[in-house]
Amino acid sequence: MDAETQTHIVVRPVRDVDAEALGRVHAQCWHETYDHLISKAALEKVSPRRLAELWTHWAQQGEDFRMHAALADGEIVGFVGSGPARDRDAPRNRELYFLYLLDAWHGTGTGQRLFDAAIHPDEQAYLWVAEDNPRAHRFYQRNGFTLDGARHTEPFLGETLTEVRFVR
Repeated sequence: MDAETQTHIVVRPVRDVDAEALGRVHAQCWHETYDHLISKAALEKVSPRRLAELWTHWAQQGEDFRMHAALADGEIVGFVGSGPARDRDAPRNRELYFLYLLDAWHGTGTGQRLFDAAIHPDEQAYLWVAEDNPRAHRFYQRNGFTLDGARHTEPFLGETLTEVRFVR
C-alpha cells in the first residue's frame, strides 16, 4: 500500500530490533533529502549497515532522549530524535536532532506526528537544518520555530553542508 492510500500510521518509540530497518530508511532519506546538496559520489558512500550500527546505540539512550519511528503496515517510513542540547552555546535545553521521512510520505501528516512525539506542544527547543531545504524550513516555521541568525558549516559525507538554526 502506498502513502496515498495508507491511513493507519503507528508512531512508537524506537526499539533496538529496529536498527537494520532504520539504517535502510535513514540511507534512503539522505539520498532523497540531500541529492541536490551533496554529490552523487558522496551519497553512494552512505552505508545502511553503518547507519544501523548507529541506531543500535541511539535506541538505547536514556529517558531524556525521545527516539520514535513511524510505521505503515509494519514498515518504518520515518523517524525522529530529540534530547539534551549538544551545543555549548545552545539557546534551549532540548534539541531536535533529526526528523526524516521518506519522500512518498511527505504531506500525509506523518512528519507532524513524528515531530509531536519528539517535541512536546509549546516546549522550547532548537534545531539545525540544511540552509537549502525550504520544505523543512516551512515545516518548522509552521511549528513555531524561527531562524535566530546562527549558521555553521558541517562536514557531511566528506563534503560540507551549511546549516541554519531554528529556535522556539
